[in-house]
Amino acid sequence: MRQNKKMWRPVTDELYRSLYGEQMVCSMSTQLFHIPETKDLKGNAEMHTHLVPASYHRVTATGSGQRLLNGEYEPSILKTLVACIQNAEQRDRNVRNGLHVMRDAAPASYKPFIENIIRWQDYTELHLQYAKQLAMRITGSSMWKRQSQYGT
Repeated sequence: MRQNKKMWRPVTDELYRSLYGEQMVCSMSTQLFHIPETKDLKGNAEMHTHLVPASYHRVTATGSGQRLLNGEYEPSILKTLVACIQNAEQRDRNVRNGLHVMRDAAPASYKPFIENIIRWQDYTELHLQYAKQLAMRITGSSMWKRQSQYGT
């Protein structure tokens, strides 16, 4: 069944918002590696082992949404979008855990900075959830039964 490409505008907009938040999380948490007091901050390196694939999945989901918006339609594009949103959600849980470890281990003067990263992570996850809800309305819930872990 060919989808109306205009239906994908809200999904794609939400994915772009989530991707913007991810850019802030990546930039700010990576910055900590370049500050002498936080270069070895507990949890940061481990958190990045999840942040990098979360970013990949967000970029891929956003690209898939953009392709649907542009009028492409192949079932494999939809499957990619769904799997990448689901994989990003899984990685986000681990990113959040790592951010909490970082906040707890940080020198007092850096705790507000890490709290700000956590707020950006909140934003990132919120807009991914909005995108998922909108996409589920278009595709139907049966497509959202857990997909394979492609691109882990």
